[in-house]
Parts: sequence; C-alpha cells; structure tokens
Amino acid sequence: MTQTVAYRQMGTAARGQANALFAQTMGYVAITAALFALGAWLGRNLTGGVGIVAFIAAFACLIGMRFAASRSAQLSVGLLGAFGLLIGLAVAPTVAYYGSMDPRALWQAGGATALFIAGFGAAGYATRRDLTAIARACFWALLALIVFGIVLIFVHIPGGALVYSVLGLVIFAGFTMFDFQRLRHSADISSAPLLAASIFLDILNVFLFFLAIFSGQEER
Repeated sequence: MTQTVAYRQMGTAARGQANALFAQTMGYVAITAALFALGAWLGRNLTGGVGIVAFIAAFACLIGMRFAASRSAQLSVGLLGAFGLLIGLAVAPTVAYYGSMDPRALWQAGGATALFIAGFGAAGYATRRDLTAIARACFWALLALIVFGIVLIFVHIPGGALVYSVLGLVIFAGFTMFDFQRLRHSADISSAPLLAASIFLDILNVFLFFLAIFSGQEER
C-alpha cells in the first residue's frame, strides 16, 4: 500500500515537472517570438549584408547556449533573447521584401504557421511512438533540400520554388513533432531555453515557407 502511494506521488511529481517545463519553454518561445518581431521591425530598412552579419551573430548565440545551458540559466536565457532579436534583424530584409510584394501574405503565413505548429506540435506531444528515427530522416532530408535550393539558384525548374517550400513544410512537420515530443519526455527544467530555441526555429522556418507559398500565389 505504501509502495503504491509512493509510485503515485512520483508520477504526480513527474507530471508536475513536465507541466512546469512545458509552461516555461512556451513562455520562452513567446518572448523569443516577440524579440524576433521587434528585430524584424527595427531592421526593415537594413541591407542584405547587414542581415548576413546578424545571422552569423544569431548562430553564435545558439552555439553559446549549448555551453551556457549547464552552467548558467540566466546566461542561457539572455543568449536566447539575443538570438531572437538578431535573427529578426537577419530575416528583416526578406520579410520586408515579401511584405512589399503583398502585405496580406504576411498575415496569411502567420495564420497558417499557427495552425501548422498547433496541429503537428499536439500530435508530437501526444504520440507515444519514438520519433527519433523520423527526426534523423528529416535531418538528412533537410540537407538534400538545401542542395536542391542551391540548384534552384542556377537552374530554372518550373514550379521549383513551390516544390521547395512544400518539401520544407513536410520536413519541419517532422521536426516540430519531434521537438514537442522531447518537451514531453524531458524533466530537466534547465533544458527549457534550448528546447525553446529549437521550437522557435521550427516556427520561423515554417513561417518563411508559408510566406514564400502565399507570395508566390500572387505572382502567378
């Protein structure tokens, strides 16, 4: 009887930790998204060269988070915030370009991204199947997609941009499910900033793919 009660208490504690990790991670995601929006607004008139510098700095923040996660939670959160702002500055010229073509595409892409992340995130969080193999396959598929994107720069393929975006959405559907499953299975509250960065990258890439799709519809 005592052992049963102990198991129940352990299960309750584990669920409490999982809920706390989920809430904290999604809070970090929201803050990062807000800083990204701020960066995109501040950098709306920047040149592509400045955007590249901001992208490199944002990537450096991600690397720094890997080292800071186990040493200083405050530093890890600070680097996450800096990453959100810098990646906003980096993407600002792209967002401004699409916004000048068709402002409605920004709202359409934002709405589609919210539905996409909510749907596949919920599926990944709820499933009991181990999605590690899917994440590994998505990683190699992403490398292949990058190569395909480079080919599209030099070779005109009818409908190639649309195919590129759709394949990207398929790949990041797998990444989104995997990252939300990690969020469910992890009990380490110190991993919240890294999980938030990973989920935010999923959101950002999905948004950019949808933005390209909706803007492309106007061109046709």
